[in-house]
Amino acid sequence: MASLKEIKSRIASVRSTQKITSAMRMVSSAKLHRTQNMTQNFMRYADELQAVLGNLQAAKPAEPEVKAVVLIPISSSSGLCGAFNSNIAKATQKRIGEYTEAKCSVQLWPIGKKIAAELKKDPSLQLCLDYSNINERVDKGDAFSLIQQLTLQLQQLYADGLIQRAELLYHHFKSMGQQLIQSKSLPLEPPIVQSLPPEKRDFLTEPTPQELAAALHPKILNSDFYGALLDAITSEHAARMLAMQTADDNANELLHELTLLYNKTRQQAITNELIDIMGGKIVN
Repeated sequence: MASLKEIKSRIASVRSTQKITSAMRMVSSAKLHRTQNMTQNFMRYADELQAVLGNLQAAKPAEPEVKAVVLIPISSSSGLCGAFNSNIAKATQKRIGEYTEAKCSVQLWPIGKKIAAELKKDPSLQLCLDYSNINERVDKGDAFSLIQQLTLQLQQLYADGLIQRAELLYHHFKSMGQQLIQSKSLPLEPPIVQSLPPEKRDFLTEPTPQELAAALHPKILNSDFYGALLDAITSEHAARMLAMQTADDNANELLHELTLLYNKTRQQAITNELIDIMGGKIVN
């Protein structure tokens, strides 16, 4: 049985760790609320863009045969968020396998240090790490400009015929306890606008609907990407908050067990001392 000193030291260690997990939980909670507000505010803009495009009677162009794709998995840049990063790594490997089976070449543009480090372990993968820190730039306010640079490169690759699809792979925030892996294909080509007579349009446009749809296309492409990034970051904070809450609860249980063990060991030590004293009196 452990000594009283060892148990007491263990209790102090658990309490010290619990202070850290509790602080991290509160920080994650604050960041979660902040990113939720950012996402809600941004989605109003994205929804209005989609509404304008919908009123133009836009239709998606037919997607060409996919022979080359850019896959963009989004993870966190730090740990202690449960299975968040391992789940996105597994989903990425699975998606790579599906494209490989379909004889489609895959370029990987990871976002987040964790998924970038995981993918670098395989030297056979085509990696671009130029934008792996975009998720860290959201709080600094320049993430959207970096996304604009990234999407311009994707559009150029698409225009040159080097890729036929760009796909995001990220966690979608469904609830505090549930974040689901989701994939989204980015619209690399402007939508086709159907010609409608003025009386059937919801509003008149200047310039023409075709020109307006072409002007809106990069904005919608960037908003789709940025919305997915905010969704992934919100999921990260929720996963970390849940992981820290679980760690906090486990620490409480462990403290309860150690306290019982400490009291039991202390009582046993006192009983042994009393027996020794009583035995000494009898001998005398």
